[in-house]
Amino acid sequence: MKVAVLGAGGVRTPLLVRSFLLRQERLRLDELALMDVDGPRLDLMAALTAPLEAANPPRFQLTRTTDARAALAGADFVITTFRVGDMAGRAVDERVALDLGVLGQETTGPGGYAMGLRTLPVLFEYLALMRQVCPDAWLLNFANPAGMLAQAIIHDGGWPRAVGICDAPASMRRDAAHLLRVPADELFLDYFGLNHLGWARGVWHHGRDRLPELLDLIARADGPLPGYPFAAGVIEKLGMLPNEYLYYYYSADAVENLRRAGRTRGEQLLALNTQLYADLEQARAAEDFEAMQAIFARYHRARGESYFVAETAGRGGHDLSQLSAEDLERLGEEGYAGVALNVMEALSGTAGAPQTLILNVANQGAVAGMRAEDVVETVCWVGQGLIRPLAVGAVPAHALALMQQVKAYERLTIEAALTGSYRVALAALVQHPLVPSAELAKQLLDTYIVRHGALLPKLE
Repeated sequence: MKVAVLGAGGVRTPLLVRSFLLRQERLRLDELALMDVDGPRLDLMAALTAPLEAANPPRFQLTRTTDARAALAGADFVITTFRVGDMAGRAVDERVALDLGVLGQETTGPGGYAMGLRTLPVLFEYLALMRQVCPDAWLLNFANPAGMLAQAIIHDGGWPRAVGICDAPASMRRDAAHLLRVPADELFLDYFGLNHLGWARGVWHHGRDRLPELLDLIARADGPLPGYPFAAGVIEKLGMLPNEYLYYYYSADAVENLRRAGRTRGEQLLALNTQLYADLEQARAAEDFEAMQAIFARYHRARGESYFVAETAGRGGHDLSQLSAEDLERLGEEGYAGVALNVMEALSGTAGAPQTLILNVANQGAVAGMRAEDVVETVCWVGQGLIRPLAVGAVPAHALALMQQVKAYERLTIEAALTGSYRVALAALVQHPLVPSAELAKQLLDTYIVRHGALLPKLE
């Protein structure tokens, strides 16, 4: 089996490499090709992962390259985790929106729109290359906005062997298991929605739905709970567990909280990443590889503890202060990397049995009211080279209406990126429920065109 990773210069790479090393025999891995357009960053990540490779030597070919064609040639699985415009691009996405009084967030609202617009053309270039050198590969997309990109890959790109990966539902399951004091792998979430726009309407354990008990625990909690940054009573009224990103739709405070915080999440991460790379370079120059591990662990902890804090005025975030570097690595392994490797094992048959996983896939009739070709995030059966969503049926009207509106926005954004139509690009922003007027949508689009320049498709 050959796996290619596009965007392997990013900060997820050490956790991803660690997961591959730990599972290499189960995966029957022959080659792992790590590709990034930023060669120096790729080399820096190689120095960071060198101790992992020394501790658990790869019994497969491990290559690093800036050549996408070489990385993709003959691949059985392709992981996309690149970021067009790097973290500085995200900072622009979010700051432009916030300065105009609307949500600035990487995947939700205008921020996700701008990121999607500049990512889609590059994604389709990779798809064209895959058709030439690995036409039978499965594509596992990590890149954001994950739901929109999965929609583009599967429907508009005509690549059915694809899936969008997100660790938010897996995190919800871990949080629920912690509250119920049961092992996470014993819980089944009856989950439906879109990426970063989903709900768990059941939490099943040994044949019993423990959602009512869980809702009661949340209602009686003394203070905010990780992953549930909602105002008192919201979850109770919903009667479901909302994905934490629904905070942006259910709370009127998110924009004001971000304004008071003084900087967006993208700006915060840009500062963290800049310091990380500088510290890693200094430690590498001194050949202090132990220090590099400690630097990365501190970064990972700071990133986790600050997650969702500014947006929620302190109700988000995760207390990682008591976790060791090894604990942090394990959490990373259970996140994106864990979901992706579970998919690979199930599809290739090395898992020993099919698995049920929450993924972004074509609806195919699973959620009533959504089109067959609409990519949704829901529970899927994965095995024997197939991914099939399980039947969801009818869902609450308020949830379906929001899903349909956001999906319409996604379809228009993809059309704008593929056709270069300014009119369609504007219509996409107008369609988004977090953009209150056509006038503001035009201001947002025109400002993004100026600020991002050549990173955006030419719109006429």
